[in-house]
Amino acid sequence: MSKYGDLLAFLLGIFFTLAFAPFNYPYLAVIALSLLFVSWQQITPKRAMLRAYLFGLGSFGLGVSWVYVSIHDYGYVPAAIATFLTVIFVAVWALFPMLVGYLSTIISPKISVRLMVAPLLWTLIEYLRGHVFLNGFPWLLCAYPQLDTALAGYIPILGAYGTGFIVSALAAMIAGLVIYQQRAWPLALIVVAVWGAGFFLKPLVWTQPMGDAINVALIQGNIRQDQKWLPENKVKTLRLYQSLTEQHWGTPIIVWPETSVPAFYSDINSVFLQPLSQDAAQHNTSVITSLPLDDNATNEYYNAVMVLGKETGFYRKTHLLPFGEYLPWQPVSGFVLNLLGIKLGNFTPGDLNQTLLKAGGYAFTPSICYEDAFGDLAINKLEEAAYLVNVTNDAWFGDSIEPHQHMQIARMRALESGRFLLRATNTGTTGIVAPTGVVIKQAPAFTSTVLTGAITPMRGLTPYAKIGDSVILISLCVLLLAIVVCGRYWIRKS
Repeated sequence: MSKYGDLLAFLLGIFFTLAFAPFNYPYLAVIALSLLFVSWQQITPKRAMLRAYLFGLGSFGLGVSWVYVSIHDYGYVPAAIATFLTVIFVAVWALFPMLVGYLSTIISPKISVRLMVAPLLWTLIEYLRGHVFLNGFPWLLCAYPQLDTALAGYIPILGAYGTGFIVSALAAMIAGLVIYQQRAWPLALIVVAVWGAGFFLKPLVWTQPMGDAINVALIQGNIRQDQKWLPENKVKTLRLYQSLTEQHWGTPIIVWPETSVPAFYSDINSVFLQPLSQDAAQHNTSVITSLPLDDNATNEYYNAVMVLGKETGFYRKTHLLPFGEYLPWQPVSGFVLNLLGIKLGNFTPGDLNQTLLKAGGYAFTPSICYEDAFGDLAINKLEEAAYLVNVTNDAWFGDSIEPHQHMQIARMRALESGRFLLRATNTGTTGIVAPTGVVIKQAPAFTSTVLTGAITPMRGLTPYAKIGDSVILISLCVLLLAIVVCGRYWIRKS
């Protein structure tokens, strides 16, 4: 039967990913984790480790398959090498569920203790994967599919990781119901109570309007990634964005996508940016754009957001993408990638303590590309920010599942912070997200268009914005330590 259990673990990983966008079967996340936890009981730690690794291969194998598109279709890497790199990528991230399976089973032989520590370890290792290893890869966190369920009520209180613990704890309790059956009726009551509390919490409002609604326009240029940086297309691209912007002069806030200006700041400032900024100021419009910023004095390069108009300024991206915007593990990684013929960027991270930019009369919290996957960045200086802005270029991933997953992640930041989110992307998915995490307007993908709408500047802090991830994670660590100590004492006494 063990081989069927191993195969089931792999299939459960696939089912787990079906909980996320664009598939959107949120309860599969709880069910898949629950059956995985059941499969770890009464087997050796090595077998649990194997099953957890197979779960990870199924989950990441489907969930981040879009890496191949980026490497092969737009990185121009041969198919064989792109496949090899994608397999390595999946295999590495699958190590993290494997670690949960191993640790959960070596801590104690008792099923009850294993079930109690599994959700704690799952959450803590999700954080290790999402924030620590290789600068973090917080994709496929188990809280994200719950944005449209009752468990969304916990998100503005506990954030993605705290809510992820709720999800995995429910999975462990359901696993207990499967294992203990009639003896587990108290667990059934707790499961109902946790879900019921989510229904009660979901309608609660944590932040308040601080002014009148502001009209906005989000520009989606739809420039193919393989065409974006060709020198002969630069003027055409700039004219497209300028033309679409001029059609909406007078709109207080206009947002362009990530690196919508396909040129360094020093090359384009006097001939394009300064005249556009003057026009924006004359029309009482703030244009939020994005471009690579070069500092000739230090010879450093930044992925940046720039505001044009009466209120000007720069935001330099702080959380860089490993192997995309910088190379970790130097000089080994650079040597290997050069052998493979893969050329990547070498940006410098910006300061975490940057002054917030202003547009439309209010300060906002900016993020560039996958920075919106980090909740701690969205709540940094949130008491000063009236709304959030994310500029992204998901053209790297074509018509894959990645843009849908990315929008789901962005929705989490709006709900955690209790702020409207303006999200401008190159090819999709451009949208306006309410403080409830609901997408209120969204542009069709792969079209050149302008999405118009309105947002309300907000003030106040959600409970999560006040406490952040640290308090939650420290509490989980203390609880894990207490369960381990008590579990061992229990074994000695029995």
